Amino acid sequence: MDKLIVSKKDEIIMKLMHYFVTEENYTPVIVSGVKDEIWLENQDAYYKIIRINANYIHNIEQYNFDIFKAKKIVKQIKKKTLSLKIHVLNILLDLNDNIKINEDKNLDSLIIRNVKDIKSSKGLAKIFPDIKKSPLNDDKGLDLLINVTRDINETTAKKNQDYEDVFKPKKILITYILMGINIAVFILTYLLYYFSNGNINLEAMFSVNAAAIKAGEYYRLITGTFLHAGPLYMPIHLLFNMYALYIIGSQVENFVGRWKYLIIYLASALLGSLLSTVILHANSIGASGAIFGLMGSLAYFGYHYRVYFGNILKSQIIPLIIINLLMGFMFSGIDNVAHIGGLIGGILATMAVGLKHKSQKSEQINGCIVYILLVLFLGFMLVRY
Repeated sequence: MDKLIVSKKDEIIMKLMHYFVTEENYTPVIVSGVKDEIWLENQDAYYKIIRINANYIHNIEQYNFDIFKAKKIVKQIKKKTLSLKIHVLNILLDLNDNIKINEDKNLDSLIIRNVKDIKSSKGLAKIFPDIKKSPLNDDKGLDLLINVTRDINETTAKKNQDYEDVFKPKKILITYILMGINIAVFILTYLLYYFSNGNINLEAMFSVNAAAIKAGEYYRLITGTFLHAGPLYMPIHLLFNMYALYIIGSQVENFVGRWKYLIIYLASALLGSLLSTVILHANSIGASGAIFGLMGSLAYFGYHYRVYFGNILKSQIIPLIIINLLMGFMFSGIDNVAHIGGLIGGILATMAVGLKHKSQKSEQINGCIVYILLVLFLGFMLVRY
C-alpha cells in the first residue's frame, strides 16, 4: 500500500482543526463561495470566529481584498447570530514575506507557516495558552488523517448529542398543571361568588393589591397571578392567557426542563407583581406577568442557541415581545408594568437556573444575585413608600 503524503498546509490545517474543535469547543461553519478556507465558530469564546486561510496571498492588493472578503462574511455571521460585536482570529498560512499585516479592529491576523509555528507563535500562545501543552497529534500521513478525523467526529457527535438532548420533544406536564390551576381558580371564583351571594370574593381576598401587601399579605404577589377577570360567559382574559401559556410555556418547559421552568414561571410572576405594586400602587390580577417572563426566558434561550435559533429569535420571539408590549401601552386596563417586570424576571431567573450544556456557574450566580437584589430593592420600596 502506498504511503499517504500530507502536504505541509494540510498538516497545519488538520492540527489546528483538531486543537480548536476538541480542546476549545469550536464548530466548523459552512461558508459558501470560499475556497481553501476553514471557518470555525464558538459564540462563548472571545474570538467567536476563527478563519484559517490556506490561499497564497502574493501582494498587498490581494491581501486587502482578502480582508475585505473576510469582513463581508463576518457581517453575514453577525447578522445571523444577532451579535453586536464579533472578534475574529484570521490565521494565514501562505502570505508573501513582503506583506506587512495591518492592525484591524475586531479582526486579528496571524501567520502560521509550519507546524512548529503553532506552538512557537507568541500571538497564538497568548490567545490560547493551553496550545503549548497540547500534544497536537504527532502522527504523520495516513495516521494523522485517521486520528484527527476520529477525534473531531467524536467531539462533533458529543455536541450533537447535547443539542438533541435539549431540543428533542419531551412530555409536557408543568404547563398543563399551571393551566389547570388557573382554570380551576377561575371557575371556583365565580361559583363561590354566586352561591355565597357575593360574600366570598376570591378576587378581593387574593388579588395583587398594593395596600393589602403593604399590610403584610405578601402571598398576594403570587396568588393574584392565578386569578382572572371576566364573567363566566366571556372569559376572554383567561382564554388569552391560557392560549399564550400553552404555546410559549410548552416550549420553555421542553427546552429548560420541568423544575427550572416552574421556578422561572413563579419568579417572573413575583417580580411582575412587585414592580406593578411599587410603580402603580394598583390592584391587579392575571398570569400575563408570568407569561411575559416565559417570553423573556425563551428569548434568553434563543440567544444562547442563536446559531440554531437565530431566525426564529429575529422573526418570531422578539417581534412577539415588542408587539405585546406595544399593545399594553395602547389599550387601557392592561398592567404593562407587570409585563415588563415579568419579562425582566424571566430573563434573570433563566440566567440563574442555567441552560443545559451552555451556562457557566459564574453566570448562574450573577443571575441569582441580581434577581435577589432586585426583589429586595422592590420589596423595600413597596414597604417603605
